[in-house]
Amino acid sequence: MDWFKKILENIRTMWGKWTVLQKVILFSVIATVIIGLVLVVSFSGAPAMTPLLTSPVSDPEDVARITNRLDEEGVKNNVTGGIIYVEDENQARKMRNLLIREDLVPDQTDPWALFDMERWTITDYERDVNLRRALTQNLEQHIGALDEVDSAQVTLVIPEKALFSTEQQPASASVIISPKPGSDISENRYKIEGIVKLIRFAVEGLSEENIVITDIYGKQLNNFMDFQDFDRLELTKRMLREKQVLEAQYMGQILQEMKGIFSDKRVRIINMDIDLEFVNKSVETEEHYPIEMTPEDPSTPYPDRQVTESFILSQSNTNKEFNGTGFNPEGPPGQEGQTPPQYQDLTNLVGNYNEDSDMTNYVVNTRQISEDSSPYQIARISVAVALDGIWKTTRNEKGEYIFENGSLVREYIPVSDEDIRKAQTLVEHAVGFDSNRGDSVTVQHIPFDRTEEHRLQDEEYLKRQQLQRSLFYSIIALVGVIMAFVVFRLISKEMERRRRIREEELARQHQAMREQALRNAEEEGVEVEMSVNERARLEMQENAMNLAREHPKDVAKLIRTWLSEE
Repeated sequence: MDWFKKILENIRTMWGKWTVLQKVILFSVIATVIIGLVLVVSFSGAPAMTPLLTSPVSDPEDVARITNRLDEEGVKNNVTGGIIYVEDENQARKMRNLLIREDLVPDQTDPWALFDMERWTITDYERDVNLRRALTQNLEQHIGALDEVDSAQVTLVIPEKALFSTEQQPASASVIISPKPGSDISENRYKIEGIVKLIRFAVEGLSEENIVITDIYGKQLNNFMDFQDFDRLELTKRMLREKQVLEAQYMGQILQEMKGIFSDKRVRIINMDIDLEFVNKSVETEEHYPIEMTPEDPSTPYPDRQVTESFILSQSNTNKEFNGTGFNPEGPPGQEGQTPPQYQDLTNLVGNYNEDSDMTNYVVNTRQISEDSSPYQIARISVAVALDGIWKTTRNEKGEYIFENGSLVREYIPVSDEDIRKAQTLVEHAVGFDSNRGDSVTVQHIPFDRTEEHRLQDEEYLKRQQLQRSLFYSIIALVGVIMAFVVFRLISKEMERRRRIREEELARQHQAMREQALRNAEEEGVEVEMSVNERARLEMQENAMNLAREHPKDVAKLIRTWLSEE
């Protein structure tokens, strides 16, 4: 008890220290907790609500339509996350039947979800109705999911099952589709056939002739009788395409072989025509062959295989003999016989009758062969090939081309008759020539028009000649310029050498005169004033003379080097 007292004392102490605001906050928190506990208990004790539909309804208009109808019936409802809830399962069952009966079930709802809402009171008729409604909505969703269909409306008629199959009424379906803008589904037979198969496989017992597909304008789309002209046109296109492919194949084969012999520019196929007969049939044959009694032994050097054409499977022999009168039917006593008048004279005649019958059944090996023939047969082949001769450019005695009147002189060599016959034989073997079929192969020698080709060759020859002459004259001019430059250079060097020699001679003479004057002055005892340049030149000359005396070889090399540079 002491600890309890201590706790109470602490609480009183804290309570005395708290302000009025803190006390108000404490009482508010306690009141909020009590109210929350009361609400939780009340809601947890309330009965749980049941979903009306298993899947959520996303369209607000459908939600509003269903809730308004529930409000009219006085059914309490609630919508959470697109799922509509009612109070209990009994109300949910009743309202589901109401929605189905008044066609208020949304289109995006799973049609098969109707069967998940089972109840005890449902009848077989309601089950059949729900099945038909589920199939209808499922088909509408499937067809509407196609990329080129905007919407679809499906009506199914599934009769009740009859006891006898002869009395069973067939199922039928009518479909109205709304194509998207720019779609060709109304004219495309293959797309309509896909929708027909989709419907036929979705409904048990539904045949293709009991399906009607129309557009929003009432035009029947699955009436394929209107496509006969289209099918005929498509078949004609395929036939022509096959004919073109076959002709191109033969032309390529002929050109490849002929061009390898006569070159590309000398072969022309003027005409290649192959008449085809398109057939669709199968051939069944029965082959009989002997029975092998002893197989061939590969180890023996001689043939030891034994066969027999047939052997007896069954045999029947009959032998009949008759001797006496014929049978004469008679009536009761006292009455005439029953023999016709024309046979009365033959009565009481003795006859003799013998019959021998011998029947023997033989068995042989039999093989059944079934072959599908080619979709087409070649009825006739017509080929026309033209061959050109050879043009040779003539040369003169020097081996140069002869050019006259603005063009090269050419000689034409035609194709010989022997080569034409050989070429025709090659073409006939290449196309599988058959005279019984009426095939025609013609190979003729015809000179091709090569005016433009010869003109281009002449222009090319003239350009080449002009280029050669231009190069020749250019080389001559270049050689002349080089020779002129060399001569000018030689003359310039010679003039420079002579000028330098002349200047050196003058300098030498001036130096000699100066030295003579100096010597004369020295001899006469006259003091001569020399300039700084003259003294430097004199010293340089003395140094050069001394260097030449001491090292004559080095000076000689220096002079040679200087002369070679000049």
